[in-house]
Amino acid sequence: MRALLALEDGTTFAGDSFGAPGESVGEVVFNTSMSGYQEILTDPSYKGQIVAMTYPLIGNYGVNADDVESAAPQVEGFVVKELSRIASNWRGQMTLGAWLTQHRVVGIQGIDTRALTRLLRIKGALKGVISTEDLDPQRLVRKAQESPGLLGRDLVQEVSCTTPCTWAPPGDVPARFHVVAIDCGTKRNIVRMLTQAGCRVTMVPASTTAEQILALQPDGLFLSNGPGDPEGVPYVVEAVRRCVGRLPIFGICLGHQILGLALGGSTYKLKFGHHGANHPVLDLTTRRVEITAQNHGFAVDVSTIPEGQVALTHVNLYDKTVEGMRHTTLPIFSVQYHPEASPGPHDAHHLFRQFVQLMEAGVPGGASAQTD
Repeated sequence: MRALLALEDGTTFAGDSFGAPGESVGEVVFNTSMSGYQEILTDPSYKGQIVAMTYPLIGNYGVNADDVESAAPQVEGFVVKELSRIASNWRGQMTLGAWLTQHRVVGIQGIDTRALTRLLRIKGALKGVISTEDLDPQRLVRKAQESPGLLGRDLVQEVSCTTPCTWAPPGDVPARFHVVAIDCGTKRNIVRMLTQAGCRVTMVPASTTAEQILALQPDGLFLSNGPGDPEGVPYVVEAVRRCVGRLPIFGICLGHQILGLALGGSTYKLKFGHHGANHPVLDLTTRRVEITAQNHGFAVDVSTIPEGQVALTHVNLYDKTVEGMRHTTLPIFSVQYHPEASPGPHDAHHLFRQFVQLMEAGVPGGASAQTD
């Protein structure tokens, strides 16, 4: 079956369909990972986006029930140069194409993904449509142009849990701390890392208020990753703002951006974002370079946060954007990248231990250190 990818700038790519037939719209971005496609596809941060892989051969080891970061694929569509005709791995349970068909995800293969990636690097992320139903280039381009995009949208409500749920540490790990995690689209490996560090984790919906969070009497607050524009979730920003000074706080990705807004700063959209498992980040404290997993399209402008509140801790070595910050007086820190990896390197796993150390120390002055 033929398929067509059309972009808002008028560019079209013709290829072959794989996965489910149909039509899907989203912001088209590229991911530079060479493996880990199943974790990428199930990362809730990709809600609202069509993902194109730069590595030319995808699907060679199939899929399984364990390597998922949420219950189902979250991407709006999937673009590859070549879908492997053979899926061979002792853990593989299904081919990638069959799995995407099962979950009704539209995919396209056989296009020049190098040309697509170059276009996105030059022009920035573009709205796009993949279709097996409508192969008229002009109509599809108009559909791409008329699609909503990401700016200002609240995509968090589409991926957040609806009721609180709790995870305990593994049987051989004592539960030392209680962490409330605001679920904006949490990857499963984040929960694994927190529980392995000795935390009992209560995941709460993104709509949970500061008063409800504090009523759970946690030792710390975790702000998760998630999709879209941080300015599209002002209710989460307000809840975090009211928790500042009351609890140790650790934010990852969207959680990092939300924290920046809660501290009075601003965020902005990156040209084509950071998506991959091989991004070098400089830790300004240790001067060590960590290779990191990343997936975000927005960034914090740390210069807009009131002077003296935060210190810059990490910088992206590709474009010098902010990759981490810490509060100068309170036990609060965040990173833009994904220390839990999945997929990706494990260079930054130590940040979960750092969060535990902050909870051990508590908040200077106690829970009443800051009032409304």
